[in-house]
Amino acid sequence: MRRSKAVSAFAAVAAAALVLSACSGGGNGGDNNGSSADVKSMATGKAQNGDTFKLADAPKSDVVTVGVDEGYSAYNNDTPDTNSSYNNYVDNIVLAGAYVLDGNNKVLLNADMFESWTVTSKDPQVVQWKIKPNMTWSDGKPYDCKDLYLAWLSHSEKAKDGDTPFFKAAAPAGYNLVDQGECKDNLTFEAKFSKPYLDYKGMFAPTHVMPAHIIEQKTGIADITALKPNGDKGQLKKAGDFWNNEWKGFKPDIMPASGPYKITAFDENSKSVTLERNQSFAGAKGGPQKIVVRPFPDTPAMATALQNGEIDVVASTQPDTTAADTLRKLASDGVTYGSASQLTFEHLDLQYKRMFSDPVLRKAFFQAVNRNEIVEKLLRGVQADAQPLSSIVFYPGEQGYEDRYSKISGQGAEAAAKTLSDAGWVKGPDGIFAKDGKRFSATITHNANPRRTKTVEIIVAQAKAAGIEIKDEVDPNFLKGRLDTGNWDIALFGWSSTPFKAEQPSIYVTGGGQNYQGLSDPKIDQAFQTAVSATDEAVATKAYQDADQALADQNATLPLFQTPSMWAFRGIDRVYMQSYNGALWNAGEWEKKGK
Repeated sequence: MRRSKAVSAFAAVAAAALVLSACSGGGNGGDNNGSSADVKSMATGKAQNGDTFKLADAPKSDVVTVGVDEGYSAYNNDTPDTNSSYNNYVDNIVLAGAYVLDGNNKVLLNADMFESWTVTSKDPQVVQWKIKPNMTWSDGKPYDCKDLYLAWLSHSEKAKDGDTPFFKAAAPAGYNLVDQGECKDNLTFEAKFSKPYLDYKGMFAPTHVMPAHIIEQKTGIADITALKPNGDKGQLKKAGDFWNNEWKGFKPDIMPASGPYKITAFDENSKSVTLERNQSFAGAKGGPQKIVVRPFPDTPAMATALQNGEIDVVASTQPDTTAADTLRKLASDGVTYGSASQLTFEHLDLQYKRMFSDPVLRKAFFQAVNRNEIVEKLLRGVQADAQPLSSIVFYPGEQGYEDRYSKISGQGAEAAAKTLSDAGWVKGPDGIFAKDGKRFSATITHNANPRRTKTVEIIVAQAKAAGIEIKDEVDPNFLKGRLDTGNWDIALFGWSSTPFKAEQPSIYVTGGGQNYQGLSDPKIDQAFQTAVSATDEAVATKAYQDADQALADQNATLPLFQTPSMWAFRGIDRVYMQSYNGALWNAGEWEKKGK
């Protein structure tokens, strides 16, 4: 799923939505490029078996401190204004869902909590998810079918007030195809699909399964499963308002845990979060008994913190050459450094509600931006074989990947200037093109991220040579409430995805919940619709390729590169930076050395 992982470099979210920093098929797409050890051997869980995952037991140890790029802000990470990779990294071990992704992006049944997911009928498609008996939240309340029902109700977009959903889920992937969702018993949720849905295993991700009993307690709704999408609008509004607004920050009385850790403290100023072992968790309870997650917006400072012993783990999705060099040099001090390609990409979105409604300006901007220069200067010191990404829908190595952007971007200043001149734009005395009294001046907005600032610096020079003025705007809250408003010319951020491509339409189809740029193209809409409901993988791949080409034809979104993660650790047996869920995905089985 794609999460606006709007990871600081992206915003991160459907069945798994793209997270701001998703996608179908393929592994990490990377190897041990630049790593100081065989980190790929660390990509699987210690008790992982076939297609199932259980958290392995480990000797209990004390506190582990983990550095990340950006701080935590919300327990419910599935609303447009909270959807972020950095919330997902924390929430993924606080909340439990039907599946776990290992470091190779293999989809595994969460066997600590679930018995099975079973297709009971193919035509029409019917799927059942069965929870194990006696599962509980950390407050002692049952973890049961009510929680899955709430996940469907909140993500399906079927509960509406007119055309407006009561629940503002970032993405509806899969859930919106379920015409009828019901609890067959306390532990079994059954979904009857209106169309075939190959990516059904991507539903009920950890961050989708919120505590239904809390909504019942706080809204007075007696039984969430009795609340139907076309039911009492007053109760639907109460449930939706709570789901949309109340699970932000840290409120211990309404934020229980179902996963291996629970949140016990949150610093509003530093955005640091403290996690402690959830003794009600059904699986193993060893490993670190406390984890402190600290944000470091400056990646080299994070590396220095590891060097000085302030933190135990560096987990960054903001590759930085200086930080990478520092971490590699610490091998003699017991530091292991890793780097691998993620299912995450950095990109530029052009806002259709402003000047980039003009296709000429979109074309000229693409022509002016030399992505090779950006990758050479900012990425190859972290990953030596890094290349520009030339697809929106696919990653290199995936079946269906084709280069769709090298021919429409980076043609240089002369090509961009000719495109503008041919359309009646005239270069003014200041060297900037103008037409009808309007200069070609646009702003690139991004969060407070040093690498993004450097990216814009490079683009500013490239655009100026073509007669285009580009300005840099840094907004620390860009991914936390502004990106989804569309109040920008060009957005620089990243999307992070799970292995489920069916989550992508939310970003690009007309009216999609994560379509922040206002893109609308019937060709894109139809291609994604065909892909998501295909029953044959080959048909789905072809339709996704059609969507990919239609996106390129629009000059709507310019992919820059597939973002490598970089991580390092000392005093722990092994850590692997999972592409979507970060380094903490199996933190409960970390073993501290010498403890």
